[in-house]
Amino acid sequence: MLDDTLLDDPARLADTDSGGLLRLAALSGAQVRATAETAAEIGLDDLADDRPRAVVLLTRPGVAVSVARLLVALTGPRCPVPVVVADELPSWVGALDVVFAHTDDVGDVTLAESVATACRRGASVVLAAPSDGPVAAAGAGRAKVLVPRVPVPPALAFAYVFAAGITTFRALGLLDFDVEELADELDKEAERAHPGHESLSNPAKSLALRMAEHTPLLWGLGPVAAAVAGHAAFALGAHAGVPGHVAEYRQAVAQRGLHRAAASVGSEADIFADPDDETGAALRVLLISTRHDEQGEVGERSALRDLPGADVVAPGDSVRADPLLRAAVLAARFDLAAVYLGLAAGTLNGPGWPALAMS
Repeated sequence: MLDDTLLDDPARLADTDSGGLLRLAALSGAQVRATAETAAEIGLDDLADDRPRAVVLLTRPGVAVSVARLLVALTGPRCPVPVVVADELPSWVGALDVVFAHTDDVGDVTLAESVATACRRGASVVLAAPSDGPVAAAGAGRAKVLVPRVPVPPALAFAYVFAAGITTFRALGLLDFDVEELADELDKEAERAHPGHESLSNPAKSLALRMAEHTPLLWGLGPVAAAVAGHAAFALGAHAGVPGHVAEYRQAVAQRGLHRAAASVGSEADIFADPDDETGAALRVLLISTRHDEQGEVGERSALRDLPGADVVAPGDSVRADPLLRAAVLAARFDLAAVYLGLAAGTLNGPGWPALAMS
């Protein structure tokens, strides 16, 4: 059962959060700064010597999947080199390619084999992974390893992996961003979501309450927002045990039955609904928006005309109109909201949770 009063009772909230997950979820800015420092120390800028033939993102279970999708969305179709997402090393990878991978499983045999093969073929390899275990050993002396310096549970490591990915892309000339600006925005989001702030003024608590006891339809208004939606679904599953439907809005429109059901949510049609019939009633439409230009604003207004009961989840006007910044802030917000929701619903306090969370 959801205890929504918990969220506005700081003392009870602190007692319930025995693992300190809210504090750990607020460390996104620190993760970004630490990863940038590691990148400078290991000389990641050496990757810029020659433009690669392709960049391969090896995705293993965890936050790496949503990070890879976000990197692809941020570089977009105009990226000067192909960016390929794969679970295992493609057979064509060679000395002209760059491989980026993350894992929190130091014994991931599949990834270790991929890393070893990529290094043997002369590819440039960047690893966001701990420095021990078979994966790091597979790239020993050849891969550039960005070790995590801010200890957080694997499900809260999005900022670390994202920072490692965008730092690699910046070294290759594929993305540009300011480390301090990104870290500062994440710190500000953490402050806005501080446990001491009431739900009405706390964007993460407010978001958690909107999703509580509903099945969220996480529909991104554009490719970047859809990638954030994918991470939101991961966070909700990891911390709150909540399933979510993820799609880019244009794809959601093509799913006509679900889109029609979503259009009735929160509208006047709900007045005539049978209160004992939960079919479709538990849906909550969340339109995720990273809009940073007039075209994005037009798309947002159009979607709201179709779905008058939908909630728009956006970073707010205080965050500069840059898709990378706005995506990172929203990803952090969903992490915090999922932890709040998990604490209020009791899904973070089950048997074996503390050991699992910090493994």
